[in-house]
Amino acid sequence: MSYLVLARKYRSRTFDDVVGQAPIVTTLKNAIAANRIHHGYLFCGTRGVGKTSMARILAKALNCLAFEAPTVTPCGECDACRSIAAGEDLDVVEIDAASNRGIDDIRELRSNTVLRPARARCKVYIIDEVHMLTAEAFNALLKTLEEPPSHVKFILATTDPQKVPATIHSRVQRFEFRPIPTDDIAGQLERICREENIPAEPDAVRRIARLGAGSMRDALSLLDQLVAHGGNAIRLEDVNNLIPSTHDELSHALIARIADGDSPGALAALDRALALGDAPDYWCVRFIHQLRDLMVLRSCGPETDLVDLTAASRAKGFELAGRFDAPALVYMISVVEELRRAVRNSTASRALIEAAVVRLAEAPRFQAIESLLERLDQALPAPAANRPSSEERPSARRSPSAGPGPPESAAGGVSRGSPASQTAPPRAAAAPTAVAVSRAPAAAPVLPGAATASPPVASDRSASDDLAAARAEPIVRKALELFDGRLTAVQRRPGAARDPAAVAEES
Repeated sequence: MSYLVLARKYRSRTFDDVVGQAPIVTTLKNAIAANRIHHGYLFCGTRGVGKTSMARILAKALNCLAFEAPTVTPCGECDACRSIAAGEDLDVVEIDAASNRGIDDIRELRSNTVLRPARARCKVYIIDEVHMLTAEAFNALLKTLEEPPSHVKFILATTDPQKVPATIHSRVQRFEFRPIPTDDIAGQLERICREENIPAEPDAVRRIARLGAGSMRDALSLLDQLVAHGGNAIRLEDVNNLIPSTHDELSHALIARIADGDSPGALAALDRALALGDAPDYWCVRFIHQLRDLMVLRSCGPETDLVDLTAASRAKGFELAGRFDAPALVYMISVVEELRRAVRNSTASRALIEAAVVRLAEAPRFQAIESLLERLDQALPAPAANRPSSEERPSARRSPSAGPGPPESAAGGVSRGSPASQTAPPRAAAAPTAVAVSRAPAAAPVLPGAATASPPVASDRSASDDLAAARAEPIVRKALELFDGRLTAVQRRPGAARDPAAVAEES
């Protein structure tokens, strides 16, 4: 006898066997119990969440020969139940719309609906991937779907409900099948391992459930593969060997290099991740998920239920998240999301990904606005009577037209909590001065680089000399670049000490 894969062997047989779709199960069971069975249903959802299994269970509930009427507990042993479960029943017709999508196929279906069922109470048509039907085929189905014979029921299944015409939606009851929670998948995998006498490490089962990404069929296929690999035992080491942990390890290594501001190290970690063969846009999606977990851990703490991680991964992720502040992680997610959209149609996707990684690694060069203003106050103090206090000074805000940039953290910029990421405080000016800066029209802020050394401000012989000396100051140049402004006037504070050389020359 040929081997029956786990995904088929442990397919749901009754309503109580269905995993992760409790609201839909409750609705259908109540409809059957109250004899309020609709003539048409539309099951929507991603792959492997139970659409076809639910359709067969509903067909068995309607046609079980062990009962004289539809029942919520089909026996599963009568000829009708067994043949429906195998997809071979004459009165339950399963149609693949991808292969039978034309108007002629629907015309044949319509002509057969007038025939009474051979032995069952209802004739059930299960049309899988119904969105693949042509527009003409949908139009030909409309009248029959709206007013079918009393013995005919339609169950339509699709992974892309947006492609199903609104005229079809209005004639059926729509049910949304959600991705199955990881906890439910893990529980089902553990039960199957017990029944199959397969030793399994809890962390390995949990990782398989996560890799299933909401699909029970995908998770069971992975379990089948790992059983063959590990010799009837499931170990976390085997999971990592067979399915490399590109996110849990390589992505964390990449994020750690970004936290260090280490562009070469980040590019090396990226190269190892991309070498595994992920498509560029898929890599971006998975990387966003990693950043999202770190953001939630950073905001909610390590005990939050909003992330699905093992204890070891949770502790490691929380430690890594502590190297960023929440706004920095939000900024990183937005950068990678923009990257995902860009690489989909680009022929230079790797270069775009590498540029984004360098951009994130160099993010400490963005100066915090409040910090920059404070340093400007320290370098060029105004008269005590005229200098506004920190409470009176309005908060600096980025212009809406200023373009994308790092989010404002508690310090006003992208922060990693490392003093090394900030440039050294500038030296004080030769003489205290007040600088007037005129703001130019809003434009994208320039990423300031490291300040280069410049000579001290010379003696204050004229307004033009003061203006030139102020423009040479690194802190003034950074302020002008940050606000896209221009220097219009420099005024020396009354009573400030003058340059000794100038005083000696005049005397």
